[in-house]
Parts: sequence; structure tokens; C-alpha cells
Amino acid sequence: MSGGVMLGHDWFPRALPENVLIGERSWCYSSFSCLHYQSRRPCGVRIGHDTGVYHGTFFELGPQGEVDIGNYCTLVGAIISTNARVVIGDYSFIAHEVVLADFFAAQPSAPRESPVNLPVISLGENSWIGARAVLLSGAQIGEGAIVGAAAVVDFAIPPFAIVAGNPARIVGWAKDRAG
Repeated sequence: MSGGVMLGHDWFPRALPENVLIGERSWCYSSFSCLHYQSRRPCGVRIGHDTGVYHGTFFELGPQGEVDIGNYCTLVGAIISTNARVVIGDYSFIAHEVVLADFFAAQPSAPRESPVNLPVISLGENSWIGARAVLLSGAQIGEGAIVGAAAVVDFAIPPFAIVAGNPARIVGWAKDRAG
């Protein structure tokens, strides 16, 4: 695990925050991903093993913000803005420009107070999130669920459901529900 170290490939002249942990064989494109990072949690971001955090991904965490990313995940340009908790299950894929946010407005330069007891934003194992989708406080994505491009979600999605739209609604199933 690494934390508070310079990434050998990094162009940005800053170390990762001490409370960011990156698992074995995982990739984080740059410490620039933590430019607006303010988490004071013992482990503000934990990235599992064999996971890729690619260009354009940002961790805009408030003082109580915490992100737990599983193993074998891919995040491509996601913006995670929270002062609560985001959990991403193993084998999940988050496409370009997806936003996971628990607050109505991003304020990267000033610490913010989030309402007490915000629901966790969670993604079950093997979930896929399409480009420019928005997952808000209360989004609970079930195992194997698929969220369509530009969908807006703030509710629990059952396992293997396919959702699309603004607001999102179930439009199909990724697995036969009878078996």
C-alpha cells in the first residue's frame, strides 16, 4: 500500500495525501486527482488492488469524506464530491464524466458542512455506470446493475436492473429475474 508518497509517473509536483491508500498493481493517474481533497478521516480514499483510476478522476472530499473503491475497478474521469461516504464494489466500471455527489453544490476550495446522516452512495459488485450519469445522495446501485448514460439516480436500484433517464427508471434487466 502507498500513502503520502509521490507517484513515480506523476507530472504534478505534490505527494498523495497521507490518508490515501492504493492497493497493489493499482494505478492512479496523478496526485492532481486530490487537488480539492480535504478528508481528515483515517483513510479518506482506499483503492483496492488491480484497480485503475484514470485521467480526469477527482476526489473532492470534505473533512468527513471517505471513499472505498474495491478490487478490479475502473474509474475513467469520475468526479466524487462528498463529505460523507461512497462505496464502490469490486469489478465496477465508472465511465467518463460520471458524478457521485452528496451535496447540491460543489465547493472545492471551502470546507462545507453536509447535512447530518447523509445516506451512503454505494455501487454493488460488477455494476456499470454510463458516461455522464449522476449518482446523488441515496443512490444504492445493486449488484450487476447498469446505469445508462446521463441518468440521474437518487434511489435504490435492484440487482441486475438497467436504468436510464432523468429521473432514472428501470427499463430492463441484465439477468433473468426468474432464475
